[in-house]
Amino acid sequence: MEKDFGVTGFIENGNYQWENVGEGVKRKILGYDKDLMLVLVEFDKGAVGYTHKHPHKQISYIVKGSFEVEIEGQKKVLKAGDVFFVQPDLNHSVLALEDSALIDVFNPYREDFIKQ
Repeated sequence: MEKDFGVTGFIENGNYQWENVGEGVKRKILGYDKDLMLVLVEFDKGAVGYTHKHPHKQISYIVKGSFEVEIEGQKKVLKAGDVFFVQPDLNHSVLALEDSALIDVFNPYREDFIKQ
């Protein structure tokens, strides 16, 4: 039997619940299938997305606020409208410099984000 992957069609943000994923960090998975996932993540000022890596490609669009982004030891401050791209298995992290939000897109989807 094939796994049921997310939704097809229109996605309304208000129909999805926030999930607390760390101190001052929450996310909503807004859509995914086996090849692609879109996640809205909000950070309180000072909240950290700790250094980690995963076997997925990731591109992140900063919706509001600003972050210090680190990829493989290289740091850069990015603000609303900026984007960062992370290839698979690279160490990366973020620090919210103010109340901030970003949209993460993963390929393939993050199976570890889906509750079984």
